[in-house]
Amino acid sequence: MKIAELVGDEDSDEKSRTFVFYDEGHTLGNALHFIISNYAEVNFCGYTIPHPAETKMHFRIQSSGPKALDILQKGLKDLEKLCDLTLAKFDEALVQHKASNIVRQ
Repeated sequence: MKIAELVGDEDSDEKSRTFVFYDEGHTLGNALHFIISNYAEVNFCGYTIPHPAETKMHFRIQSSGPKALDILQKGLKDLEKLCDLTLAKFDEALVQHKASNIVRQ
């Protein structure tokens, strides 16, 4: 995953940043927005896809406390943990489903 800060954004406070995710879209944007917007220190969190023909996403974070970059890093780690938990629960349910089908046959 390639991430950069939006050009021209470096003049604003470190608590407010727009990040550009290359080769990403609504799947990551919506999930990451859900995670980060639930943090108490976040005043604003949103994302846009500037143009449907471009494969990039702009992700904006405005904070009342920590740096926007720190919040982004925390959000990505929390999203990864949530994905790992979801996969583990799915695998567990799949094993149980297969076991119940063997018993019925």
